[in-house]
This record gives sequence, C-alpha cells and structure tokens, in this order.
Amino acid sequence: MKPLHIFLVCLLGVCACKRETPHHEEGHDPERETQAHDHREGEEETLVHIDPEMLRDLRITTAPVQQRPGGEGVTALGELGVNENAYAEVASPIPARVLSLQASPGQQVKKGQPLVELQSPELGRARAALQAAQARAGAARQAAERKRTLGAERIVAAKDVQAAEAEAAAAEAEVAAARSELLALGVDEQEAARGRAAAAFTLRSPLDGTVIERGAVVGQVADPSRALFHIGDLSRLWLTVHAFERDAVRIPLGASARASFAALPGRDFAAKVGFIGQRVDPASRTIPVRLEVDNPDGLLRPGMSASAFIPLGDSGTPMTTVPAAALQRLEDGWFAFLPKGDGTFERRAVGRGRTLTGDVEVLSGLKAGELVVVEGAFLLKAEVEKSRGGGERHEH
Repeated sequence: MKPLHIFLVCLLGVCACKRETPHHEEGHDPERETQAHDHREGEEETLVHIDPEMLRDLRITTAPVQQRPGGEGVTALGELGVNENAYAEVASPIPARVLSLQASPGQQVKKGQPLVELQSPELGRARAALQAAQARAGAARQAAERKRTLGAERIVAAKDVQAAEAEAAAAEAEVAAARSELLALGVDEQEAARGRAAAAFTLRSPLDGTVIERGAVVGQVADPSRALFHIGDLSRLWLTVHAFERDAVRIPLGASARASFAALPGRDFAAKVGFIGQRVDPASRTIPVRLEVDNPDGLLRPGMSASAFIPLGDSGTPMTTVPAAALQRLEDGWFAFLPKGDGTFERRAVGRGRTLTGDVEVLSGLKAGELVVVEGAFLLKAEVEKSRGGGERHEH
C-alpha cells in the first residue's frame, strides 16, 4: 500500500503543475493577441484612404465646427446691403459733360479725393457773372473811398460821397446775388475756382470708402438725376431679413446672431440686431429686421443672398453646428469626415440634432474648431459604401 500511495501523490502533483503552467508563461496569450488585432481593425475601419491622383480630381472643402447661441431662435432669409450711414451717391449738381475720370470701381478713396472732372457752360456763365460783379464791386469800393477822402478835405460835396457809397453798396449786392446763383447750381465758389477753365469743376468723394459702382464715361453728359459714383464703407454691411410678426416682436434689439451666405458655404459670420421695423408688411405679414455684419476681409458684397439665425429672448446653452452637407447618412448612423492629411480622412460618428437653414446641430462627436469636410463629403461616403459592398479596403 505504501508504494501505491506514493505513486498517487506524484500523479496529482504533475496534473497540478500542468494546470498552472499557462499562468506563468509569458509572450504567448492568444486572447490578448486577438483583442489587439480587433482594435487595429477597428481603427482601420474609421479611416478612408484616397489615392493622391484621385484626390486631385475631387473638390474637397473644409469648414470649422462652429458654436452659436443656443435657446429658441428663428431663421430668416434676406439680402445684404450697404451701410447707409456710410454710403453716398455722387451726382453732378448741374448738367455737365465728363472731361476725365479720376477714380475706378473697387478703388479705395478718401474724403475730398477727386472722382471726376466735369464741364458745364451754365457754370461758366455763373462764374463769369460772379467775377464781373466782384470786379465792379472792387472799383465801386475804391471810388467810394476816394470820395470819402476828398469829402473830408471839402474838395467834393457830401452828396457825391453819399452817391459813391450807395453805388458801392449796390455793387456788393450784385456780388451776393451772383454768388447765390452760383451756389444754387450746387457748386460752391471755392470748388468752382479749382477748375482748369471757367466752366470746369471737380466732384470729390464725400467720405472714406470704396467705389462700389461708377456710371460715368468720358464725353457723356451727366444728368443731375443719375448718380455717377456709388461710394460706401464696406467694412460693415447691413443684412435685412424678413421675420414673421410673431417672431419679430420677440427679437431683442442688440441680440447676437449668425449669418450665412450661399456664395460662401461652410462659413458663418457674426451679426448684431441693429434695427427692428415698426411696420408689418400686409402681404407677407413680416417685419424687416436689420443686422449689422462686420466684413473685415472684404469677402462680402452688397446684394448677396443670406440667411440668419436670430435668438428669440435670452440665449441658452451654446449649440455646436456644422454645414448640412458635412453630415452624411450611412446604414449605421450619421457621420462626418475629418481630414488627417496625405489623402486620409477620419470617419466619425456624430449625433445629429435640429436642422437649421444651411446648418445642422451636432449633439455629440465633434468639438468647436475641428475641421470637417463639406464639399466632397458625399463622395467620401460613396467610397465607404463601395468598400463595404466589395469587402475591400478604402484604398485605390
């Protein structure tokens, strides 16, 4: 019995050693290797690789993820216009012929800078009449002065002195009448004196700004009813939108808003409510709302169509938004594509919220400031679907 007992004890020890062996072995864990492999495959599944030659043929544009005021708001459509507080239409005050142009469309001009030189026979006659009246008045003053001197010496009679003084006063009245006639033409005496010829005068810019439009051609006859130059300060523009009366009455004056433009997809511009109309349009039941939009880079142009998101009442928690084209629907949800360089794009799942005009609220997955693909996102989506259907990688 003793040898048998010893044999059983040894057999149990060998079995126990075999069971403990996997816990002490290093460098070979099949389960861990499988997890690492699955993780690498998961990372690869979120990337889209585009061949550089193919990428050159695609039009890819990006835009940063934006934050805008949250809370209840309204989206309204409108058109961009000039800042009427810094805008002027320059026309000839009298019928005149254009002699030379001294400013071009798009040119920056300063207040008082020459724009165009004109010539008007009517101005020539008015200036000649003023000069003649001034000459007569000068002679009359000198004659009256001599008569006063002679009268003091009792060389001439007092009535002659009085007559000379009356004549001088009449001459001064003629000067005043001629000057008034000149001013009535819209050209002051100082400006008329600047001309090369008796009938020439120069129109000058009334403010600092940009020549938005020029309607003058050398040789044409300028009519006072038609502007020759449109000049405005384009660093700040007015966006007029039309909000329904039920919304307009809830818009606070001075509220911060966001404006987007069809010509500049993927970009938002800060705006401020500067005016709310006092009259309801009976046909559309809307009220005009004027927003002031800064334009430091000069990208915006008067006449651009736009949409604006305006908060109603107090703004709530800021919301994260992207252009609507940046989000693409796949079978497993909504995604955005983030450029990583060298033809690689990250496909990231996002939570989609409210649809705004031109933009979409993002509830999760993106942070403000991150770049997302806007134009070209649909093509990247097609590449993902193609690779899934063919069971191939996203390389070409």
